Amino acid sequence: MFVTHLSLADFRSYPGVELALDPGVTTFTGANGQGKTNLVEAVDYLATLGSHRVAGEVPLVRHGAERAIVRARVQAGLGDSRQLLLEVELIPGRQNRASLNRAPLRRPRELLGALRTVVFSPEDLSLVKGDPSERRRFIDELITTRWPRLAGVRADYDRVLKQRATLLKSLSGRGRSIGDGAAATLEVWDESLAGFGAELVHARVRTLTDLAPHVAGAYAAIAPTNNDAKVGYRSPIAPEPATTVDELQARLVLAMGERRAEEIARGLCLVGPHRDDLTLELGELPAKGYASHGESWSLALSLKLASFDLLRADGVQPVLILDDVFAELDQMRRQRLAGMIAEAEQVLITAAVPADVPAELGGRRFRVGGGEVSEVEHAGT
Repeated sequence: MFVTHLSLADFRSYPGVELALDPGVTTFTGANGQGKTNLVEAVDYLATLGSHRVAGEVPLVRHGAERAIVRARVQAGLGDSRQLLLEVELIPGRQNRASLNRAPLRRPRELLGALRTVVFSPEDLSLVKGDPSERRRFIDELITTRWPRLAGVRADYDRVLKQRATLLKSLSGRGRSIGDGAAATLEVWDESLAGFGAELVHARVRTLTDLAPHVAGAYAAIAPTNNDAKVGYRSPIAPEPATTVDELQARLVLAMGERRAEEIARGLCLVGPHRDDLTLELGELPAKGYASHGESWSLALSLKLASFDLLRADGVQPVLILDDVFAELDQMRRQRLAGMIAEAEQVLITAAVPADVPAELGGRRFRVGGGEVSEVEHAGT
C-alpha cells in the first residue's frame, strides 16, 4: 500500500500543493516551520482522521480559509495496480465530509481502512515518559488500524461515557440514597458502557499479546543494550488473552457496582478502559522513571516499529512515516533503523538536515521551503 499522489488545498500552511509520490523512500528536508511535516501529517490524516500533532482540527485549516481539502490516490500494493481516491474536507465547527472514489460517504470514519499508516515522531517519547492517556491513544489507534470497525465502538464508548458521567455528576453527594429510578437508569448506562468497554479491552489485550514479541525483537535490534523490552496491560478487571468479551463485560459491570458509591460521590466514571494503562518494562524495571533518555527513545521507536511489523503480519503494508526522527538518534541507531525499514513499501521521512538521513536509504528527496516543494536531483545537494 502506498500513496501515488497527494493534493492539498488550504491545509496547514499550503494554499495548494500537488505532489506525485513513488513507492520506496521519500525524504522531505527543510528548516523548521517550512511545512515538511504538514505533508506527512496530511497523509496520516487520511488514514486515521486525526493528527499526531494536535488534538483539534482548527489548526489544520490554513489561517483565513473556511475549509481545507486533503486528497490522495492510493495504490493497493507493488503487485496490485488497483487504486483508490481518498478525500476529506475539513470544516471547522461542522462535520467533516469524506468521499471514496468521488462517492460521498455517510460518515468520515467509513474511510478508515482504505489507507494504513504508522507514524513515529519526537512527540512519541511521551509513550514512555508521559501520562497513561498517551499510551491508551497509542493502543486505540493501533486496534482501529487493525480493525476499522472499532472506530465506531470507540465513538459509542466515548458517547456513553459522557452521558454516564453527566448522570453521576447530577447524583453527586447523594451517596447510595439515589432513588430507585436513578439507580435503574445508572444500571442501564453501566451495561451499555461495559458492553462497549469490553470490546475495547478485548481488542487491546489481543493486540498487545500479538505486539509483545515484535516489541522485544525491535528493541533488541535497535538498542545497544541487552535489556528485554516487555509490554502489558494494566486494568482492575485483570483481563487475559483468553478472556471473552462477555466475561469482560461482566467484570466491568461488577467493578462499577463495587465502586458505585465512590463514583457518585466524586461524579466520575472510575472504571473502564478510559482508566487503564499499558505497562512498559526494560528488564525487570518499569521504563518510566528508570529508563535513560536513549533507552526511552529506543523503546518508543520499538513500539512503532513493532506496530508496523504487526500490521505486515496481518497482511497489511502500511505507509511508514518517520517525522523528524533521525536527528534524535545517534549514528548507531540511525544505521540500525535504516536497515529495519528497507523492506517497507513506502517510507516518508522528514528531516531538517539532509545529512541526518542515512545515505543508504536512497529514494527521492524533496526540499521544502517558502511554500514550495521541489525535488532534489542528487541526494545531499
